[in-house]
Amino acid sequence: RSCSFTGFSTVQSRKLAKSLSRSSVRSRMSLKSPKAYNSLQKGAVIWDPKPLQVKKIFEALKKGLNEYLEAHQAELDYLSGRHKDTKRNSRLAFYYDLDKQIRFVERYIRKLEFHISKVEELYEAYCIQCRLRDGATNMKHAFSLSPSTKASRESLVELYKNFQECTEDMCFIEGALEVHLGEFHLKMKGLVGFARLCPGDQYEVFVRLGRQKWRLKGKIETDDSQTWDEEEKIFIPNLHEKFEIKVTELRGLATILVGVVTCDSINFFTTKPQAIIVDITELGTIKLQLEVLW
Repeated sequence: RSCSFTGFSTVQSRKLAKSLSRSSVRSRMSLKSPKAYNSLQKGAVIWDPKPLQVKKIFEALKKGLNEYLEAHQAELDYLSGRHKDTKRNSRLAFYYDLDKQIRFVERYIRKLEFHISKVEELYEAYCIQCRLRDGATNMKHAFSLSPSTKASRESLVELYKNFQECTEDMCFIEGALEVHLGEFHLKMKGLVGFARLCPGDQYEVFVRLGRQKWRLKGKIETDDSQTWDEEEKIFIPNLHEKFEIKVTELRGLATILVGVVTCDSINFFTTKPQAIIVDITELGTIKLQLEVLW
């Protein structure tokens, strides 16, 4: 699924293209157009790459994309089988409608395959930069342990420059990878609290993912049902941030904090809607139930 951001500058794209062309392996990436990654959030570049986190997200993303690919390939096989039967003995209009469905699924499969190839390409470039950065770090450490000479000082300056360039490249590639993460559609399913939830109680739920926020209020009705002023919200996945969920109870002009929890999004990259139940209190006496669709 596609997603949109705002404001990745031409200068940043050129930097990425220039840095990726410094080695023969990196130059295989097609970054000719400065518009390739023009969807990053303004100010979203983080100058502290997190390779382990990026690896986890990449593996989860690739697995989820392959699930979508397998599901659509199965659908294509099913439609193709019907198409052959229909061609022999069926109405012409139904045959053409089936043919249109097959072409639509085929186009979607090609888009998914291209999406997967771009993700793999970006991650390959990221790993190369990570190894170069680690190499520069090790060499800096080795030079710092040797006697100081003019040549060693010049080498240290050059190594520091290489380290900084690799760090910048990793950050820009992280931003480019975020463009391919899709969307999370969150649905509010309500609070679960057994005896803790009473008719007339009012709660506020605040969900944050980086700069993205969702604030909604709900009330426990006399028949124990719940009404919420908003039921669905779209979030753009983030490589570095986790979901932060805060629940407060509203009592007149006062508010009482029920609990704050964080939730990792790695398990959300899947084709099926996921029911998420989060313990808001330490003892689990109040839980929040959400549904997440990627």
